[in-house]
Amino acid sequence: MTPFIVDCSKQHPWIWALEILPVWDAYARLKSQPHWQTDVIARWALSTGVGYWSAARTTQLSVHILPEGLSVGFSKRF
Repeated sequence: MTPFIVDCSKQHPWIWALEILPVWDAYARLKSQPHWQTDVIARWALSTGVGYWSAARTTQLSVHILPEGLSVGFSKRF
C-alpha cells in the first residue's frame, strides 16, 4: 500500500488516508489475539519503511539477500 501512496501523493494528498487500512488490519489482529502488540507495531513500522524506501529510491538496480540465494533485479517506471 505504501509505494502506491508515495507514488500518487503529489497529485492526490488525500491518498494518505489509505494508511488507515494497515491500522485497521493491526487492530483486527490484536482484537482476535493471534499477535502481540509489539509484533503488530514492528510489522507496521518495517513494512511502511520498506515500502517508502522502495518507492522513493533513485537507483534502478536492486539486490536482495534471500535465505537460499541472491536476487538481482532492475526496476523501471513507465
